[in-house]
Amino acid sequence: MIMEENGRREFITTVTKALGASAVILSPAVGMARSVWENENSFTVQQIMDLIIKEIPGAPFKDTVDTLKSGSPDQIVTGIVSTSFATIEIIEKTAKLGANFIITHEPTFYTHRDETEWLESNPVYQYKRDLLKKYNIAVWRFHDYWHSYVQDGVQTGVLTTLGWEKFADKNELHTVTLSPTSMKKIVSHVKAKLGIKMVRTIGDPSQICKRVALFPGAAGVKRQVTWLEKIKPDVCIVGELSEWELGEYIRDARSKGEKISLIVLSHAVSEEPGMRRLVTWLEPRIPGIKVTHVPAMNPFSFM
Repeated sequence: MIMEENGRREFITTVTKALGASAVILSPAVGMARSVWENENSFTVQQIMDLIIKEIPGAPFKDTVDTLKSGSPDQIVTGIVSTSFATIEIIEKTAKLGANFIITHEPTFYTHRDETEWLESNPVYQYKRDLLKKYNIAVWRFHDYWHSYVQDGVQTGVLTTLGWEKFADKNELHTVTLSPTSMKKIVSHVKAKLGIKMVRTIGDPSQICKRVALFPGAAGVKRQVTWLEKIKPDVCIVGELSEWELGEYIRDARSKGEKISLIVLSHAVSEEPGMRRLVTWLEPRIPGIKVTHVPAMNPFSFM
Protein backbone atom coordinates (compact mmCIF):
# COMPACT_ATOMS: atom_id res chain seq x y z
CA MET A 1 0.00 0.00 0.00
CA ILE A 2 2.80 2.38 0.93
CA MET A 3 4.60 1.67 -2.40
CA GLU A 4 1.38 2.15 -4.33
CA GLU A 5 0.66 5.44 -2.57
CA ASN A 6 4.19 6.71 -3.22
CA GLY A 7 3.90 5.78 -6.88
CA ARG A 8 0.58 7.55 -7.17
CA ARG A 9 2.06 10.70 -5.63
CA GLU A 10 5.04 10.63 -8.00
CA PHE A 11 2.69 10.23 -10.96
CA ILE A 12 0.52 13.18 -9.85
CA THR A 13 3.61 15.32 -9.24
CA THR A 14 5.00 14.55 -12.69
CA VAL A 15 1.69 15.30 -14.43
CA THR A 16 1.25 18.51 -12.45
CA LYS A 17 4.72 19.72 -13.46
CA ALA A 18 4.03 18.88 -17.09
CA LEU A 19 0.70 20.68 -17.06
CA GLY A 20 2.29 23.63 -15.30
CA ALA A 21 4.98 23.84 -17.95
CA SER A 22 2.33 23.70 -20.69
CA ALA A 23 0.41 26.50 -19.02
CA VAL A 24 3.53 28.66 -18.93
CA ILE A 25 4.28 27.96 -22.58
CA LEU A 26 0.76 28.85 -23.66
CA SER A 27 0.43 31.88 -21.40
CA PRO A 28 0.49 35.20 -23.33
CA ALA A 29 2.01 36.84 -20.26
CA VAL A 30 5.32 35.16 -20.98
CA GLY A 31 5.60 35.55 -24.72
CA MET A 32 9.28 34.68 -24.87
CA ALA A 33 9.12 31.47 -22.82
CA ARG A 34 8.24 29.14 -25.71
CA SER A 35 10.98 30.41 -27.99
CA VAL A 36 13.56 30.39 -25.20
CA TRP A 37 12.79 26.76 -24.34
CA GLU A 38 12.74 25.66 -27.96
CA ASN A 39 16.12 27.25 -28.64
CA GLU A 40 18.09 29.29 -26.18
CA ASN A 41 19.42 31.42 -29.06
CA SER A 42 16.07 32.14 -30.70
CA PHE A 43 14.80 35.69 -31.23
CA THR A 44 11.53 37.21 -32.33
CA VAL A 45 11.37 39.91 -34.98
CA GLN A 46 10.47 42.45 -32.30
CA GLN A 47 13.40 41.46 -30.10
CA ILE A 48 15.84 41.98 -32.96
CA MET A 49 14.31 45.32 -33.90
CA ASP A 50 14.48 46.43 -30.26
CA LEU A 51 18.07 45.25 -29.95
CA ILE A 52 19.07 47.34 -32.97
CA ILE A 53 17.07 50.43 -32.05
CA LYS A 54 18.50 50.66 -28.55
CA GLU A 55 21.95 51.28 -30.06
CA ILE A 56 20.81 54.25 -32.17
CA PRO A 57 21.32 57.69 -30.60
CA GLY A 58 18.02 59.41 -29.79
CA ALA A 59 15.94 56.33 -30.64
CA PRO A 60 13.17 55.37 -30.78
CA PHE A 61 12.04 58.10 -33.17
CA LYS A 62 8.48 59.41 -32.97
CA ASP A 63 8.21 59.84 -36.73
CA THR A 64 10.08 57.31 -38.84
CA VAL A 65 9.63 55.19 -41.95
CA ASP A 66 11.39 52.36 -40.18
CA THR A 67 8.34 50.22 -39.51
CA LEU A 68 7.37 46.60 -40.10
CA LYS A 69 5.99 46.24 -43.64
CA SER A 70 4.93 42.60 -43.46
CA GLY A 71 4.89 39.68 -41.04
CA SER A 72 4.40 39.62 -37.27
CA PRO A 73 6.67 41.14 -34.61
CA ASP A 74 6.15 37.97 -32.57
CA GLN A 75 7.35 35.43 -35.13
CA ILE A 76 10.52 33.49 -34.37
CA VAL A 77 13.35 34.44 -36.72
CA THR A 78 14.91 31.57 -38.67
CA GLY A 79 17.40 33.74 -40.53
CA ILE A 80 17.89 37.31 -41.71
CA VAL A 81 18.59 38.82 -45.12
CA SER A 82 19.91 42.36 -45.41
CA THR A 83 19.45 44.24 -48.67
CA SER A 84 18.88 47.67 -50.15
CA PHE A 85 15.48 46.77 -51.69
CA ALA A 86 13.12 43.93 -50.74
CA THR A 87 12.35 43.00 -54.34
CA ILE A 88 10.38 39.95 -55.43
CA GLU A 89 13.68 38.32 -56.37
CA ILE A 90 15.08 39.05 -52.89
CA ILE A 91 11.94 37.55 -51.30
CA GLU A 92 12.39 34.35 -53.30
CA LYS A 93 16.08 34.15 -52.39
CA THR A 94 15.24 34.73 -48.72
CA ALA A 95 12.82 31.79 -48.75
CA LYS A 96 15.42 29.54 -50.41
CA LEU A 97 17.90 30.44 -47.67
CA GLY A 98 15.40 29.32 -45.04
CA ALA A 99 15.26 32.86 -43.66
CA ASN A 100 12.06 34.70 -42.75
CA PHE A 101 13.16 38.23 -41.88
CA ILE A 102 14.28 40.83 -44.43
CA ILE A 103 15.90 44.04 -43.20
CA THR A 104 15.74 46.44 -46.13
CA HIS A 105 17.06 49.95 -46.45
CA GLU A 106 14.48 51.29 -48.87
CA PRO A 107 10.68 51.05 -49.37
CA THR A 108 9.01 47.76 -50.19
CA PHE A 109 5.83 49.17 -51.73
CA TYR A 110 7.06 51.98 -53.96
CA THR A 111 6.54 55.13 -51.84
CA HIS A 112 8.66 56.60 -49.06
CA ARG A 113 6.21 55.61 -46.34
CA ASP A 114 5.01 52.41 -48.00
CA GLU A 115 1.41 53.59 -48.25
CA THR A 116 -0.59 50.76 -49.79
CA GLU A 117 -4.19 52.04 -49.89
CA TRP A 118 -3.74 53.31 -53.44
CA LEU A 119 -2.35 49.92 -54.48
CA GLU A 120 -5.08 47.63 -53.14
CA SER A 121 -6.30 46.64 -56.63
CA ASN A 122 -2.84 46.66 -58.23
CA PRO A 123 -1.75 43.18 -59.38
CA VAL A 124 1.99 43.80 -58.83
CA TYR A 125 1.40 44.90 -55.25
CA GLN A 126 -0.99 41.99 -54.64
CA TYR A 127 1.53 39.47 -55.96
CA LYS A 128 4.33 40.81 -53.77
CA ARG A 129 2.11 41.06 -50.68
CA ASP A 130 0.82 37.51 -51.18
CA LEU A 131 4.34 36.19 -51.76
CA LEU A 132 5.44 37.58 -48.40
CA LYS A 133 2.43 35.95 -46.74
CA LYS A 134 3.08 32.65 -48.52
CA TYR A 135 6.62 32.45 -47.14
CA ASN A 136 5.69 34.10 -43.82
CA ILE A 137 8.45 36.67 -44.26
CA ALA A 138 8.65 39.77 -42.09
CA VAL A 139 10.07 42.91 -43.72
CA TRP A 140 11.43 45.79 -41.65
CA ARG A 141 12.74 48.99 -43.15
CA PHE A 142 16.04 50.09 -41.62
CA HIS A 143 16.65 53.52 -43.08
CA ASP A 144 16.35 56.40 -40.61
CA TYR A 145 17.97 54.45 -37.80
CA TRP A 146 20.94 53.22 -39.83
CA HIS A 147 21.67 56.70 -41.14
CA SER A 148 21.43 57.98 -37.54
CA TYR A 149 23.90 55.47 -36.14
CA VAL A 150 27.16 56.91 -34.82
CA GLN A 151 29.14 57.26 -38.04
CA ASP A 152 26.23 56.70 -40.47
CA GLY A 153 26.01 52.96 -41.20
CA VAL A 154 25.44 53.42 -44.94
CA GLN A 155 28.03 56.13 -45.48
CA THR A 156 30.65 54.17 -43.54
CA GLY A 157 29.89 51.04 -45.54
CA VAL A 158 30.36 52.88 -48.84
CA LEU A 159 33.57 54.58 -47.73
CA THR A 160 35.03 51.28 -46.53
CA THR A 161 34.14 49.50 -49.77
CA LEU A 162 35.75 52.29 -51.79
CA GLY A 163 38.82 52.28 -49.53
CA TRP A 164 38.24 55.95 -48.81
CA GLU A 165 37.51 55.82 -45.07
CA LYS A 166 40.92 57.35 -44.24
CA PHE A 167 40.30 60.21 -46.68
CA ALA A 168 36.89 61.18 -45.30
CA ASP A 169 36.41 64.14 -42.99
CA LYS A 170 36.00 62.67 -39.50
CA ASN A 171 33.25 65.15 -38.64
CA GLU A 172 31.42 65.01 -41.96
CA LEU A 173 31.68 61.77 -43.89
CA HIS A 174 30.18 63.27 -47.06
CA THR A 175 33.45 65.12 -47.68
CA VAL A 176 36.37 63.12 -49.06
CA THR A 177 39.80 64.51 -49.95
CA LEU A 178 41.81 62.36 -52.34
CA SER A 179 45.23 62.70 -53.88
CA PRO A 180 44.86 64.58 -57.17
CA THR A 181 43.53 62.17 -59.79
CA SER A 182 41.53 62.38 -62.98
CA MET A 183 37.78 62.04 -63.00
CA LYS A 184 38.21 59.13 -65.41
CA LYS A 185 40.28 57.22 -62.85
CA ILE A 186 37.77 57.99 -60.10
CA VAL A 187 35.00 56.59 -62.32
CA SER A 188 37.02 53.43 -62.98
CA HIS A 189 37.71 53.04 -59.26
CA VAL A 190 34.09 53.33 -58.09
CA LYS A 191 32.88 51.03 -60.86
CA ALA A 192 35.40 48.37 -59.88
CA LYS A 193 34.84 48.61 -56.13
CA LEU A 194 31.04 48.76 -56.27
CA GLY A 195 30.63 46.30 -59.11
CA ILE A 196 28.99 48.79 -61.47
CA LYS A 197 29.13 48.23 -65.21
CA MET A 198 28.24 51.77 -66.27
CA VAL A 199 27.72 55.15 -64.64
CA ARG A 200 26.34 58.46 -65.89
CA THR A 201 28.55 61.52 -65.74
CA ILE A 202 28.60 65.24 -66.43
CA GLY A 203 31.99 66.83 -66.89
CA ASP A 204 35.45 66.40 -68.36
CA PRO A 205 36.98 62.91 -67.88
CA SER A 206 40.46 64.46 -67.83
CA GLN A 207 39.61 66.94 -65.05
CA ILE A 208 41.92 66.56 -62.07
CA CYS A 209 39.86 66.05 -58.92
CA LYS A 210 40.81 66.19 -55.27
CA ARG A 211 37.79 67.14 -53.19
CA VAL A 212 34.77 64.85 -53.46
CA ALA A 213 31.20 65.24 -52.22
CA LEU A 214 29.86 61.72 -51.69
CA PHE A 215 26.09 61.20 -51.38
CA PRO A 216 24.96 57.57 -51.82
CA GLY A 217 21.23 57.03 -52.18
CA ALA A 218 18.94 59.98 -52.84
CA ALA A 219 19.94 62.81 -50.53
CA GLY A 220 17.74 65.40 -52.25
CA VAL A 221 18.71 68.45 -54.27
CA LYS A 222 18.55 70.99 -51.42
CA ARG A 223 20.93 69.01 -49.27
CA GLN A 224 23.19 68.21 -52.20
CA VAL A 225 23.44 71.76 -53.56
CA THR A 226 23.87 73.29 -50.10
CA TRP A 227 26.80 70.96 -49.50
CA LEU A 228 28.33 71.67 -52.90
CA GLU A 229 28.24 75.39 -52.18
CA LYS A 230 29.80 74.83 -48.77
CA ILE A 231 32.79 72.64 -49.67
CA LYS A 232 33.31 73.50 -53.36
CA PRO A 233 34.14 69.94 -54.53
CA ASP A 234 35.72 69.03 -57.82
CA VAL A 235 33.30 66.15 -58.27
CA CYS A 236 29.99 65.15 -56.73
CA ILE A 237 29.19 61.44 -56.55
CA VAL A 238 25.54 60.53 -55.93
CA GLY A 239 23.44 57.40 -55.91
CA GLU A 240 20.59 59.01 -57.79
CA LEU A 241 19.15 62.40 -58.60
CA SER A 242 16.18 64.11 -60.15
CA GLU A 243 17.56 65.02 -63.56
CA TRP A 244 15.63 68.29 -63.64
CA GLU A 245 17.10 69.31 -60.27
CA LEU A 246 20.74 68.43 -59.50
CA GLY A 247 21.53 67.55 -63.12
CA GLU A 248 20.47 70.99 -64.31
CA TYR A 249 22.26 72.69 -61.42
CA ILE A 250 25.54 71.01 -62.40
CA ARG A 251 25.00 71.94 -66.04
CA ASP A 252 24.43 75.60 -65.16
CA ALA A 253 27.34 75.64 -62.72
CA ARG A 254 29.66 74.42 -65.45
CA SER A 255 28.27 76.98 -67.94
CA LYS A 256 28.98 79.66 -65.31
CA GLY A 257 32.61 78.53 -65.30
CA GLU A 258 32.75 76.34 -62.21
CA LYS A 259 34.88 73.22 -62.54
CA ILE A 260 32.59 70.66 -61.04
CA SER A 261 31.72 67.22 -62.36
CA LEU A 262 29.04 64.70 -61.49
CA ILE A 263 29.02 60.90 -61.24
CA VAL A 264 25.69 59.08 -60.86
CA LEU A 265 26.03 55.52 -59.55
CA SER A 266 22.35 54.40 -59.22
CA HIS A 267 20.51 54.07 -55.96
CA ALA A 268 20.66 50.39 -55.04
CA VAL A 269 24.36 49.79 -55.70
CA SER A 270 25.36 53.03 -53.97
CA GLU A 271 23.84 52.02 -50.62
CA GLU A 272 24.28 48.26 -50.79
CA PRO A 273 27.68 48.41 -49.02
CA GLY A 274 25.92 49.88 -45.99
CA MET A 275 23.53 46.94 -45.84
CA ARG A 276 26.45 44.54 -46.31
CA ARG A 277 28.09 46.18 -43.29
CA LEU A 278 24.96 45.42 -41.27
CA VAL A 279 25.84 41.70 -41.42
CA THR A 280 29.08 42.02 -39.45
CA TRP A 281 27.52 44.56 -37.11
CA LEU A 282 24.41 42.52 -36.30
CA GLU A 283 25.52 38.87 -36.25
CA PRO A 284 27.60 39.09 -33.04
CA ARG A 285 24.58 40.61 -31.28
CA ILE A 286 22.24 37.72 -32.14
CA PRO A 287 24.19 34.47 -31.69
CA GLY A 288 22.71 31.50 -33.47
CA ILE A 289 20.94 33.57 -36.15
CA LYS A 290 22.46 33.63 -39.64
CA VAL A 291 22.52 37.06 -41.30
CA THR A 292 23.11 37.07 -45.07
CA HIS A 293 23.56 40.04 -47.35
CA VAL A 294 21.74 39.62 -50.66
CA PRO A 295 22.25 42.61 -52.98
CA ALA A 296 19.30 43.95 -54.95
CA MET A 297 21.64 45.32 -57.64
CA ASN A 298 20.89 47.95 -60.27
CA PRO A 299 17.64 47.20 -62.14
CA PHE A 300 18.67 49.26 -65.15
CA SER A 301 20.57 48.20 -68.24
CA PHE A 302 21.91 50.36 -71.04
CA MET A 303 21.19 49.76 -74.71
